[in-house]
Amino acid sequence: MTVDIQHSKIILIPSNNELGSIHRSQLSFWDFTFDYSQNLYTAPLDQQLFLKVTRYFAKEGIVFYLEDTAKKYSEKLAVTTLNFENLKRTAALFKEGQFDKIQFDEFRKFTASNIKRSLKIHQLKAAFHLYLLGNGANFSVPGSGKTSVVLTVFEKLKQEEKVNTLFVVGPPSSFGPWKNEFRDTLGRNPRTIILAGGNKKVRQEKYHDGPAHKAELYLTTFHSLLSDQKDVTHFLSQKYTKAFFVVDEAHYIKQIKGNWAQAILKQSEKANFRCVLTGTPMPKSYTDVFNLFDFLWPNQHPIPSNNKTMIKINEERGTQQNVKSILKENIGPLFYRVRKSDLNLKPQNLMAPEVIEMNSYEQMIYDAIFTKIKNYSKESYYSNIEFVNKLARGRIIRLRQAVSYAKLLNTAIDDYNEKLLDDKSEIKRIISQYDKLEVPAKITHLLSKIADFQKRKLKVVIWTNFIETINLIEHQLKQKKIRCKKIYGATPVEGNSLKDEETREKIRDEFVDPDSGLDVLIANPAACAESISLHKTCHNAIYYDLSYNCAQYLQSLDRIHRVGGSETVEANYYFLQYRNTIDVDIKRNIDRKTKKMYEIVEEDYAIYSLNMSDPDDDAEAYKRLFMKTSKGKEKKK
Repeated sequence: MTVDIQHSKIILIPSNNELGSIHRSQLSFWDFTFDYSQNLYTAPLDQQLFLKVTRYFAKEGIVFYLEDTAKKYSEKLAVTTLNFENLKRTAALFKEGQFDKIQFDEFRKFTASNIKRSLKIHQLKAAFHLYLLGNGANFSVPGSGKTSVVLTVFEKLKQEEKVNTLFVVGPPSSFGPWKNEFRDTLGRNPRTIILAGGNKKVRQEKYHDGPAHKAELYLTTFHSLLSDQKDVTHFLSQKYTKAFFVVDEAHYIKQIKGNWAQAILKQSEKANFRCVLTGTPMPKSYTDVFNLFDFLWPNQHPIPSNNKTMIKINEERGTQQNVKSILKENIGPLFYRVRKSDLNLKPQNLMAPEVIEMNSYEQMIYDAIFTKIKNYSKESYYSNIEFVNKLARGRIIRLRQAVSYAKLLNTAIDDYNEKLLDDKSEIKRIISQYDKLEVPAKITHLLSKIADFQKRKLKVVIWTNFIETINLIEHQLKQKKIRCKKIYGATPVEGNSLKDEETREKIRDEFVDPDSGLDVLIANPAACAESISLHKTCHNAIYYDLSYNCAQYLQSLDRIHRVGGSETVEANYYFLQYRNTIDVDIKRNIDRKTKKMYEIVEEDYAIYSLNMSDPDDDAEAYKRLFMKTSKGKEKKK
């Protein structure tokens, strides 16, 4: 057997009948194609495939000869593999507390002299670990300062002339924090180019600007990178571009063969250094980490294909300990993780719910909606589970609307058009004229609390899940001459806005400014729970209403409880709750999930969902509240 490499292809030239049917089947399984006219096998050149096929021949006792090109490739491969294994060993020893103290002290001195922000010890260790590897993952909990860690390593590599550009892909909400953290960590405002949204032609021209127009910080989204793949490849491949490529909130590329993931994986080899950041490495499955480490080490494949197969098989069987052992061996040295308990922050004070009695009209409306749903749930049993779940979600949303702002019951819900009330009913008339009849009792209670915070000159963020409720709260506060601003889905992000528009970043910066006079922020967890930090000047949050989405809830808690302010000031959380309503079930459910999540989040190899929504939460709530027998037990599924 002769093994050669030509034109980026592996060439296998068998002699006589040395390959049996089982060998030919294996090569076919590995996507080798046989050319009958030339009596040879070919496959695209891939490091792992080259290793697999040569090791397979050796194991099977098939004598093979490496042509010069293949021999040189094999020797180079051996060196890079050895270097990678040495890096893993060094990183593993560092995590165990065994490291070159002289090198670490030099790194510490560098940070003291060149990094404006004073790093916490856990940030310093995380930065040194990333510096040792060059390409690494940081799976630390939200609020631990992952951005500062990356910026510190970027500055070190830049001074060593190994990089000159920080290229970040992440959600739009991350743009403002990256610019702010760059300034606060490194002490300078970088020239920044946002490669997302806007006019596509104008945006794509920026990738082709010469070195004189190059920026220090580039920010783009997963969607824009997918759209601009050829331009990104051109940009990263230029001789004068030495990119440190960062994937922020990297759980967004977890989907195997997903479009976003494939777009980023295609660019990985073009970068000089790579990093992935997420507090949720495995949102739903152990396989969620595959793309992350393939991106970091595109030519090494830290989790070999046979181990990936074993992980899938063991996960299906429920033998999680086997999976954890494989992950620990393959990727344990390649990521750093700071737990919540490592941060030494002041406590999060989750106050007992403030129970409020509904006003007469909203109580009448809630009772009517609840009774109608209860009666509907008894009428029939649907065999179509998808249809049942759609009904369940829609009905639960209606109840949540009723305890937030009764007028919301006039709005449409996507994929749900069930009429719970007759158009000519008295309740329907009350809902349509609700604003003229009364102010929700929660609003009255909220205004009283805000007035108290104003007297004490304390900033506060108000969380609510519905846009019209945000508008109602804003209107009521402004009537009381209380200055406030709002962030929700329609609030533009930097890079996608007109020059005179107020972006989320501008509003956030004004809110955290202690002297701005803006002391009340109204926010939607879906738009503001991720990436935006409020903790430097705001330590109080009021939850006007909640959803069953524990992911967004946990993210929202961390907005005011983070490194860089929460070490000395406690965070306080207040919850408004209507008596004997769905508010009670939501809070109980969220508390249970939160307790479980905080227990799991301390583990290194655990499947948990901090940032992902669970579409079945509303359906499960419906079963809990309505799908019961007369004895109070849930119906069998």
